[in-house]
Amino acid sequence: MNSLSEETQVAPTPFIVHEEEVRKALPSLDIRGALEDMFAALGDGEAVQPPQTLTLFPRGAGDFITYLGVLAKHDVFGAKLSPYVAQPGAPIVTAWTALMSMRTGAPLMWCDSALLTTERTAGTTALAVDRLARASSERLAVIGSGSVALAHLRHVAPLREWSEIRIHSPRLASERARADAMKALDSRVRVAASVGECVRDADVVMLCTSSGTPVLALDALTKPALVTSISTNVARAHEIDPAALNSLDVYCDYRRTTPSSAGEMVIAREHHGWSPDAIRGDLAELARGASPAPSYERSVFFRSIGLGLEDIAVAHALHVHLAKLRAAA
Repeated sequence: MNSLSEETQVAPTPFIVHEEEVRKALPSLDIRGALEDMFAALGDGEAVQPPQTLTLFPRGAGDFITYLGVLAKHDVFGAKLSPYVAQPGAPIVTAWTALMSMRTGAPLMWCDSALLTTERTAGTTALAVDRLARASSERLAVIGSGSVALAHLRHVAPLREWSEIRIHSPRLASERARADAMKALDSRVRVAASVGECVRDADVVMLCTSSGTPVLALDALTKPALVTSISTNVARAHEIDPAALNSLDVYCDYRRTTPSSAGEMVIAREHHGWSPDAIRGDLAELARGASPAPSYERSVFFRSIGLGLEDIAVAHALHVHLAKLRAAA
């Protein structure tokens, strides 16, 4: 067991940052820059990404996922805890990140991570789109209309000269205000009545749902496309059919940890003869130019599970920003 040092005992009081303070800080944070820097550090051996862990509460009361990360480039480490608390009606899902100093071993910040999680999830997808989508991509499709879908649209809209952006979600048919909010983000947005209409002739399809089961059948694609997918707390969640992995060029956020957590990868390995060795590259490799670009002879699938390092990177950016504000006050 490590002994406690005097330096740790006299460390400054860590910041406690609630959602509203995070919201005010977001416009000043370079989320994409922080993530690019982090993935480059991971590729260069200046960061460590352990596997995430799922811990079940007794008596079916829920669970929590622990996202760990060490960003040695900036002398920080920490963990995000994301509980799923079962209750009648909708479950409670929260997220808090503890940011720690590698120099003192003391906490630097404890922050509400709900908004940061949304931004880092969308920012990670945006990095993948920027590196994997054809330069000539014109048609963007988004499945989902929640806050994560809105963030994805904000992050990805500037990356290509999209001629059209289609969005589909069952709730948009009955929630006019939500549909108007999507359209207000970009004049090219139009709401599609079905998944098939949304993805027809799409170059990039972003799946931005909380579904635990497939929301896109790949035979709906009319040409090879980049399909991106994210995670939710549902056990073994997957937004495409796991059997489809064998017919796709697969990329992910980090090949050492994603295959053991991504639902469709776990199921495809167990039941469909797919192997993680088939993964063509991850973002750490793409950041260094160390993985092959897609040929688009067939569709491309990018899967992110949400890395602890992403949480540590954006929490570090938030801490630096708030430290400057408090020093100037």
